[in-house]
Amino acid sequence: MRRSRWVPGRPVDLTATWGTLRRGGGDPTWQQHGDTVWRGVRTALGPVTLQVRTDRSAGAVEGRAWGTPEATGHVLGALPEMLGSTDDPTGFRPHHPVVAQAWAQRQGWRVPRTGMVLEALVPAVIEQKVTGQEAFAGQRHLVRRFGEPAPGPGRAMGLWVAPTVATLRRIPSWEWARLGVTPQRADTLMRVLAVADRLEEAVHLPPAAAQERLTGVTGVGVWTAAETAQRALGDADAVSFGDYHVAANIGWALTGSPVDDEELAELLAPYAGHRYRVQRLLELAGHRRPRRGPRMPPRAHLPVR
Repeated sequence: MRRSRWVPGRPVDLTATWGTLRRGGGDPTWQQHGDTVWRGVRTALGPVTLQVRTDRSAGAVEGRAWGTPEATGHVLGALPEMLGSTDDPTGFRPHHPVVAQAWAQRQGWRVPRTGMVLEALVPAVIEQKVTGQEAFAGQRHLVRRFGEPAPGPGRAMGLWVAPTVATLRRIPSWEWARLGVTPQRADTLMRVLAVADRLEEAVHLPPAAAQERLTGVTGVGVWTAAETAQRALGDADAVSFGDYHVAANIGWALTGSPVDDEELAELLAPYAGHRYRVQRLLELAGHRRPRRGPRMPPRAHLPVR
């Protein structure tokens, strides 16, 4: 077990900053107890159990990690970036009062940068064009069937680590179907996994080049690339275009009416460079349009085990 301590000189809202890394309430790679978050993390150097807590009285973030020395050292060294140390809100001007209020309430939130592209990209592909319930179930079944127990105390806690790229490449088509992942998404995942190393290199590219590399894979569109960039690359401008709910909710918050992607682009134009910042702040503030009708039920014909 290794330890680290980071004093950021600003508040850190751990739950808000890492909230998008959690894939549903039943995510087997995540547990939270008060101000302490436990994560099962798959690194290129091996699996890690990561415990992070905020010491508010001292203004510090404390990390502990179990795994190989190389893997734990890597994760703890990257912890400040994972909590938004490289996210620079300089130049962000919340023109709309709703955005200004959300920003004032979430000074401890920053855009995370995990540096782990496949960790974000694989779940994003699984989440394409399905209900949240289906998406989270598919990821949960994938981790429990093909992942492994997290090292150290993570095993006793029931914490899991996602599968390796090599393991994912060996999953046959019928197993993806049993996980509730349709053939189209499974094919996209196979194309992603075939160039996994090149996609991981996106962390070293400028945002536009990173998006070009991600969307160069057939089946990875603007939405999937943005969902990946928001988590792995720390891109504060990566709006989830292509998501009906995102456009409708932001439109409702800023104008009182839902909007489409074209109108959303116009609404967010004054926030260029910080457009995802606006998206996430409004999400954290709970700005969602009123629902008028039942939720879409999960499809019953998928052979999920």
